[in-house]
Amino acid sequence: MELQGKIKMIDDTKTYGNNGFRKRELVITTEEQYPQHILIEFVQDKTDLLNAYKVGQDVKVSINVRGREWVNPQGETKYFNSLQGWRIESLSPASSGGDMPPVPPADAFEPANDFNEEEHDDLPF
Repeated sequence: MELQGKIKMIDDTKTYGNNGFRKRELVITTEEQYPQHILIEFVQDKTDLLNAYKVGQDVKVSINVRGREWVNPQGETKYFNSLQGWRIESLSPASSGGDMPPVPPADAFEPANDFNEEEHDDLPF
């Protein structure tokens, strides 16, 4: 499944237990008539996928729905669901390359007054 929305929150990576289980939470806000704030968990090596994203970005997140059963000490069975992310893509338009300087406006250039079309004809026909 996939969810689309704007990043509302990216939590820090948290480590649990002796085995070093890692989890990081992301909240996206859907853009529909009644926006929803959706919590998505990224676990283990997938926590690093969130490093390249910032709050406010529009994203598409691929998820798996997970469910589990738990019996409490009183013998009651409880059920829990979670959304586990495994891929995230930016939907925001790519920013202009960070290595390229901005292009100055057209009026910053001087017109070419010495151009003679007959002298610069380099077409092969």
